[in-house]
Amino acid sequence: MIEGLNFIDGEWSDSPTKLADINPSDTRDIVGRFARASVSEVDRAADASRRAFPAWAATTPLERHDILQRVGAEILARKDELGTLLSSEEGKTLAEGIGECARAGQIFQYFAGECLRQAGEVLRSIRPGLDVSVVREPVGVIGIITPWNFPIAIPAWKIAPALAFGNCVVFKPSEIAPATAYRLAEILARSGLPNGVFNLVIGEGKDVGAAIASSPKLDGISFTGSVGVGQTIARAAVAVPPMRRLQLEMGGKNALVVLDDADIERAVECAANGGFYSTGQRCTASSRVIVTEGVYRQFIARLAERAESLRVGHALDPQTQVGPVVDERQLEKNLSYIDIGRNEGARLIVGGERLKRETPGYYFSPAVFADVSPSMRIAREEIFGPIVAVIAARDYAEALAIANDSAFGLSAGICTSSLARAEHFKRNVKAGMVMVNVPTAGVDFHVPFGGRKLSNYGPREQGRQAHEFFTVTKTAYLDPMC
Repeated sequence: MIEGLNFIDGEWSDSPTKLADINPSDTRDIVGRFARASVSEVDRAADASRRAFPAWAATTPLERHDILQRVGAEILARKDELGTLLSSEEGKTLAEGIGECARAGQIFQYFAGECLRQAGEVLRSIRPGLDVSVVREPVGVIGIITPWNFPIAIPAWKIAPALAFGNCVVFKPSEIAPATAYRLAEILARSGLPNGVFNLVIGEGKDVGAAIASSPKLDGISFTGSVGVGQTIARAAVAVPPMRRLQLEMGGKNALVVLDDADIERAVECAANGGFYSTGQRCTASSRVIVTEGVYRQFIARLAERAESLRVGHALDPQTQVGPVVDERQLEKNLSYIDIGRNEGARLIVGGERLKRETPGYYFSPAVFADVSPSMRIAREEIFGPIVAVIAARDYAEALAIANDSAFGLSAGICTSSLARAEHFKRNVKAGMVMVNVPTAGVDFHVPFGGRKLSNYGPREQGRQAHEFFTVTKTAYLDPMC
């Protein structure tokens, strides 16, 4: 069992109160106990980062490259070990856990390269004799708050660019699944980073997260989580001077459109992958599937068969295709939405039940609702579980209108053999990411990640666009004759 500590100003620190990390595949198993940070420790971490920032910002790109490269290499070398830990605490299958850890290592190595690819511009002024340079500089101290559903990948795609561009970090992982993030912090702690550049504070959002959001000692906050918490952070971040830079990723209610001309087997696999894998606990999950009338009944029958065929079990069992949900609260939420859907008049085709397995855990059968109206709560609210609502549409035009009728706009997909329809959908769907004949979940690490409407506030994450949040632009004039 892991005994996790906080990491502040280059030192590990314990606390008298602990947070228990419970294995959702076997609730008898305690993965670890973690020191609960106090508000004063958040303040101390922010002070440490402020002291460390000037020297860290002045390091050469090569120095930062070498550190991030070492971090990425160690994660990749230990991906099986770290993936096993991740699956044990979060519940996703072992293959998914190992894959996520590999992705985290790749992200650090990508941003190691970005250290060496930073560029600026030199322009001629419209005024005679003056030169203009445009450069990017680090923001300062960044507060990073991450969720439990991707406990190493999301921290990686926030921490890596923050450090690559010369910022310091105060990092709070989710208290529900902190073990993998803690191992990442250990790797960072021995990577060669100067004291204070990276700090880890473990605790609950209402205490530690709130302290990060309201701290005047931080220059920016990058958060991934629910809309409600994101809005709370935004209010806190602008309430006390100085107003902090914000990057908020707040989920989705993603639509997958299936047209009459689609390859039905491929469409079913896209829906199953997007809706059920990772136990549906992805902000990019396709929880709304909008199907045109010509293939509606056939699609429902095939998706129900696919859902019923999925093996739900212990995350570390190599035969498992869908692991448990993360905790009791999420399981109860899933069950409550099954009742909500039924009461609203939707038809539950398959699944939606708590399951018993050899070990006590939070097992839930993937569910398919048919005859769903776009106005129903199961079609409008983010459930964050393996529950797919299938909605009928007369034709492509109505399907597109239903897809856009959402408060969210993160990811959207379409299954069709028509290039014209695919191109029209790409241009007209109101989402930050669009998928054609592939699942709505799954984005490469070198391209921008983010959405529209309630799904996103602030600059995109990942890829070259990461510099838009983690750096500020400076324009400077020079008279070379002086």
